[in-house]
Amino acid sequence: MAVKKRSKLGRFLDRQGYSQTELGEVAKLNKNTVSKICNDPTYTPSVVTIKKVMKALKKLDPKLKSEDFFDI
Repeated sequence: MAVKKRSKLGRFLDRQGYSQTELGEVAKLNKNTVSKICNDPTYTPSVVTIKKVMKALKKLDPKLKSEDFFDI
């Protein structure tokens, strides 16, 4: 079985047991965007998208920073 490539964000979600669907609902992002952010380590989302993702993730852990997941 092929190992699926995951971005830093994707690996974080896996460790937390937090699904892409849940992230998409909380961050109000469509599933294609969430999938790309989680599965394409080379993809750089827009600033607006990063803000939405981080707002959702801070509900899990307020100490998280965008630099933890995105090369910005």
